[in-house]
Amino acid sequence: MAAFDSDSEPIVGGVLRPKDAATLVLVKREGREPRVLMGQRHGNMAFMANKYVFPGGRIDPGDMRIPVVSQLRAHVAARAGHGSTPARARGLALAAIRETFEETGVVVGEHSNQVPRTRAPAWQKYFAHKVVPRLDKLEIIARAVTPPNRSRRFDARFFMADASTIAHELEEAENEELLTPAWLTLSEARALDLPSITRTVLDEVEARMSEGADPSRPIPFYRFTRGKPGLTHI
Repeated sequence: MAAFDSDSEPIVGGVLRPKDAATLVLVKREGREPRVLMGQRHGNMAFMANKYVFPGGRIDPGDMRIPVVSQLRAHVAARAGHGSTPARARGLALAAIRETFEETGVVVGEHSNQVPRTRAPAWQKYFAHKVVPRLDKLEIIARAVTPPNRSRRFDARFFMADASTIAHELEEAENEELLTPAWLTLSEARALDLPSITRTVLDEVEARMSEGADPSRPIPFYRFTRGKPGLTHI
């Protein structure tokens, strides 16, 4: 019978089972160097306190049922749902959009006078801005599972999208997980206190923005197998 920690994470054989999660890397291609949207986590957080990260978090049940303007492209859905289902991939992409809205006040999607109804509080706030999610502009660039010795574990998919997908930006976000989200150049971001996976994903972002880069190339998948770090590609 599985045990649970204080955050209701199932523990199997003494190791926390990772929760599905998603992150969105928004890229602003203005000026001499591209910028990415990041923020610093609060010092009282149990997971990655004070670290600078991309907005993101775990998938919620409501994310699976939200209508969208357009679906993920086939190769994105296949990679995001690798080992799971297309419906799960879609839900993960929507989780990335929702978490970005909650943590930074950035609303990614398309303006619409007709928005869906939902019982999910976060999505009600999102739809109040007359925006509906569209997924065809998202790319998936990485996947990573938190090491087994951490207090929180996530199986995170990293999506990327251009800042042109932003429909609206609030002056202040309602979520207190990130402190002062900011648009940073890659060099500015690398000078900050970053988790190792965030630094690795920054390298992937830079590689994908380079001239002639193939957007459909396989994505890196970082995870531990038998206690050892490993890298495969999807």
